[in-house]
Amino acid sequence: MGAPERRLLDERDYLAREAAATSRHEYVGGIVYAMAGAGERHNRIALNLAVALRIAARGTPCGVYVSEMKLHVEHAASYYYPDVMLSCEPANPQTAVKERPCLLAEVLSSATAAIDTREKLLAYRGIPSLRYYLIVDSERVAVTYYVRDPAAGEWLSASLDPGECLTVQCDGVRADLTLAGIYEDTGLPVR
Repeated sequence: MGAPERRLLDERDYLAREAAATSRHEYVGGIVYAMAGAGERHNRIALNLAVALRIAARGTPCGVYVSEMKLHVEHAASYYYPDVMLSCEPANPQTAVKERPCLLAEVLSSATAAIDTREKLLAYRGIPSLRYYLIVDSERVAVTYYVRDPAAGEWLSASLDPGECLTVQCDGVRADLTLAGIYEDTGLPVR
């Protein structure tokens, strides 16, 4: 006897179900996955990033979204809920979906680390508008970031070191991100 057949869900059905759902789910190639809950430190880190980006985005057409805005990754037939997203695409109050982010950040937890560092990294790097992807550890002070080289279109990666500043620039938004700012009030020592 073979494995039971798993019916893939159509994107329209996913979006309709998600609009009525009381909890969030990500959609990857027709399969729906329940989202894991996040702890206090995870939330503080995401909020610290979002506040720094929101302050920089004031007066621009860009918006900053924290974990409730879906990201449609068309080439991967997926919908994700990034922890932090900066998007400069036109605002549309009728939708809870963005498609052209400039920056995405995921805060790692034990439940999401493998997905954030492999599956999402591959999917996100294929988004033409994306210039920055940050992977932020919630258990220790460690930020890995990926930056698209605008001239070559290639992705470069590095770790954010103490005292270093990552300057994010997207359509009139310029934000300086540091370990001290990202991990502020989390109880993790930045050395």
